[in-house]
Amino acid sequence: MIPRVLAIAGSDSGGGAGIQADIKTITMLGGHAMTAVTAITAQNTVAVERILPVPADMVVAQVDAVMRDLGIDAIKIGMVGSAETADALADYLVARSDEAPLPPIIFDPVMVATSGAVLAGAAERAAFGRLMALAELVTPNLPEAALLAGEREGDGPVGSMAALARRTGAAILLKGGHALGDEVTDRLIAAEGVVEHWSAPRIATRHTHGTGCTLSSAIACGRGTGLPLGEAIGRARRYVRAALTAAPGIGRGHGPMGHGLGHVFV
Repeated sequence: MIPRVLAIAGSDSGGGAGIQADIKTITMLGGHAMTAVTAITAQNTVAVERILPVPADMVVAQVDAVMRDLGIDAIKIGMVGSAETADALADYLVARSDEAPLPPIIFDPVMVATSGAVLAGAAERAAFGRLMALAELVTPNLPEAALLAGEREGDGPVGSMAALARRTGAAILLKGGHALGDEVTDRLIAAEGVVEHWSAPRIATRHTHGTGCTLSSAIACGRGTGLPLGEAIGRARRYVRAALTAAPGIGRGHGPMGHGLGHVFV
């Protein structure tokens, strides 16, 4: 059966990230994409100009409508929009888990956009803890990891993420795209530390908008298909790299990737 993947995230008016990237990614990887929109944004490749959160009860209503009819094989959670929405989602998912096991949840804690805009305040960060406790995997980049766990002297990002894994019970995929160097390394971290890592040469491009959204959706699609977590991450990374290479080169800032991989149906 085709994997049914629910993306809970904000809408990107520029089409490169958020729900738009989620739908493209899930579709390209053979899944059926379903959505719960958490926020409407006015953004482009240069900046996030405005954010309008969708009311929390409407977000939960979208999730519930999909879950009751179509069924869900995996969930990707991206930009939540507000602390109230994070808490409402957590309440709903906890209640559902009392009825039946939840599908794999991949939580991309969208807190810092590629443009540098901070998309989550202190209240949202506090509410994220409940969603992380429900997730199988959390996928922060380095700036988001610092915001989530703090940087205690001597711990470093890996130590901080291992502590976060112990606290929440979720595995952490610490993404290395913001680090310096010609190699990009992503590390899968559990309570005991790094359990697996992936490295590849950095792709020289400024068209990186939506990489985190794309990666987390691709992982969710893989998990919905039944791939083990490590295999789902490896396939997702290969897709992201292919989409970066196929970027159409549009926009004045961090442009969108080429989710269609350059294929045109005629």
